[in-house]
Amino acid sequence: MGWTDERVELLKKLWQDGLSASQIAKQLGGVTRNAVIGKVHRLGLSGRAAPSKPARPVFKAPRPARQAAAPAAPRRIAPPPLAAAAPAPQPPVRYVEEAPGAATVLTLGAHMCKWPIGDPSSDDFTFCGRRASESPYCVEHARVAYQPAQAKKRSGANELARSLRRYI
Repeated sequence: MGWTDERVELLKKLWQDGLSASQIAKQLGGVTRNAVIGKVHRLGLSGRAAPSKPARPVFKAPRPARQAAAPAAPRRIAPPPLAAAAPAPQPPVRYVEEAPGAATVLTLGAHMCKWPIGDPSSDDFTFCGRRASESPYCVEHARVAYQPAQAKKRSGANELARSLRRYI
């Protein structure tokens, strides 16, 4: 269906009233949301009376308190499964104030540590320049750059109950 003068005027009015492109397309009929957006763009319409956000309740009344269930017979809770093997604790990462490195952008080679030292906008910005290991960094900087993956904690009944409480 084409854009007649009446439909364009209705589009302008609905757009100024703050309706979304989807809402306007439904009211006009025979056009898509993208067609409405394109026409609005070509017409140069910009100002809107109000944003086209859906109305949300400002205040949500508190829920009534739940009735406590009668205490049941105590249940035996199985102990959590033991972890296969606890990884050896890694030594803490040391952050050291570093002296200027030995390499600049122009002298940096393929097997040199590319750890930046200093402010890139200053004239004394350098790179570490030591012999790189298998990564782009030397052994010391690789320890800082690549932290070991944290083991995922096992979800038990308590964790499930805690996460469900967020949604209830």
